[in-house]
Amino acid sequence: MEKHVFKKKFGQNFLNDSNILEKIYCSVNPTEKDLIIEIGPGSGNLTKYLQKYNCQILCYEIDESLKNILENITNEKTTILYKDFMKSDIENDIKGYKFQKIFVIANIPYYITTPIIEKLALSKIQFESLTLMMQQEVGERLSALPNSKNYGYITVLLNYFYDIKILFKVSRKCFFPEPNVDSVVVKFTPKKNLQTNFEKFNQFIKDSFQYKRKNLKNNLKKYNTENIEKVLLKNGFSLNDRAENIPLEVFIEIVDNL
Repeated sequence: MEKHVFKKKFGQNFLNDSNILEKIYCSVNPTEKDLIIEIGPGSGNLTKYLQKYNCQILCYEIDESLKNILENITNEKTTILYKDFMKSDIENDIKGYKFQKIFVIANIPYYITTPIIEKLALSKIQFESLTLMMQQEVGERLSALPNSKNYGYITVLLNYFYDIKILFKVSRKCFFPEPNVDSVVVKFTPKKNLQTNFEKFNQFIKDSFQYKRKNLKNNLKKYNTENIEKVLLKNGFSLNDRAENIPLEVFIEIVDNL
């Protein structure tokens, strides 16, 4: 690889372990008729593996200084857009593509993990799956179960949209430069037939987790709690419980009964 000045502001830690790259490649199954979106290809190590699928690949790279490296892997099926993914209109960017399924596969920067996943979740695109490498602590938070310290607002929000599963752990030694933390590869599989009013649901869980140490009775004072309490009691909970004790399915049932 050509000499590259790594930029901390972009969270640049390039994955260079062939065993891990192979494991990511084997964890998804696109066909030649599909489209992959990769966020932050960096030195293109993962992109080269994704090209083995022989499908279309659209990459977003914010660092234009990587052009000299990445131009060596672009071809008629691999396009790299040198722009900020968070400011991009994905739906517009994929208009010119014909595909059956669309996947997101990426080693995403630690500092912007949650905003990237939220952007994908709230888009109107029907992704087949998201396979994302992230900081281990974040992966454990997103896949946490009720009654654990990692279970919070963002856990419930993203589990509303996806079945979330940690596939495997990745040592910090698999990157250059080496980060200060280990990583995990997490697979997000979209849930079908979401019927709950999302705006209403989102506001309710925000309010429920507003003060993590307070119980639901204190966090939900602005609501008429009679219906909330009925649903809680039916499921074995009460307003004296904290939001971290309540499963996603119960939150959905509460919102449906508000």
